[in-house]
Amino acid sequence: MSEPSATYPYVLEVQPNPHAKGSWQWAIRQNGKLIQRSDRAANSELPALARGLEQIEKLIHGAYDERR
Repeated sequence: MSEPSATYPYVLEVQPNPHAKGSWQWAIRQNGKLIQRSDRAANSELPALARGLEQIEKLIHGAYDERR
């Protein structure tokens, strides 16, 4: 049995940007549905991953609830 994800119910996808070589992008999905994606390219996979995880933390802890 696998451990529950610390980012549940969100899944972070980090992949190379197909339109700009040498840059990376991230996307956050919930049950397969796109919730949020990067609007700025990162220079490598690690910064893209860090930015994506930062956004998931905001989603989990309700940082966006005040705007609604």
